[in-house]
Amino acid sequence: MVQAYILIQTEVGKAAEVARQIAAITGVTQAEDVTGPYDVIVRAEARDVDELGKLVVARIQSVEGITRTLTCPIVHI
Repeated sequence: MVQAYILIQTEVGKAAEVARQIAAITGVTQAEDVTGPYDVIVRAEARDVDELGKLVVARIQSVEGITRTLTCPIVHI
């Protein structure tokens, strides 16, 4: 299992709606609108890195109102 945080920037005024839509996507375990340089922070999980990439590119980035994403895989050192 691969887990990651996805940091999202949105269009002005769209953070809450983007977080709501993303929270409903399979594989997303948490989606919160926040303040700071990013507007939404998502925690997601997938079977492997390829599936995680597909989740981000095909499902999350297709949500209207997103301008940029940064995917941060979780590592256990």
